[in-house]
Amino acid sequence: MIAQRYQLHVERIDAEKNMARYYAMSIEPNLFGEACLIRRWGRIGATGQRLVHHFEKEEEAVGLFLQLLRQKRRRGYGPRSHLSRETIA
Repeated sequence: MIAQRYQLHVERIDAEKNMARYYAMSIEPNLFGEACLIRRWGRIGATGQRLVHHFEKEEEAVGLFLQLLRQKRRRGYGPRSHLSRETIA
């Protein structure tokens, strides 16, 4: 059982490079009680890609969650911006 809910949605927008990307993660339980780290990423407004990691222990999922969060922050991802989606597309 998941003790605490983990969710993250960050974006990286650079108009000069025509870049508008998102990265989202969450830790959720599956039907067997295992912790699953679900990752989604792609261009803002597009479906993008999805990857699911399965872990026996919640601590392992949290470890990868925090590692990926640090990596995305180093690459310039930040909290969801307040720009309207029409200005990005």
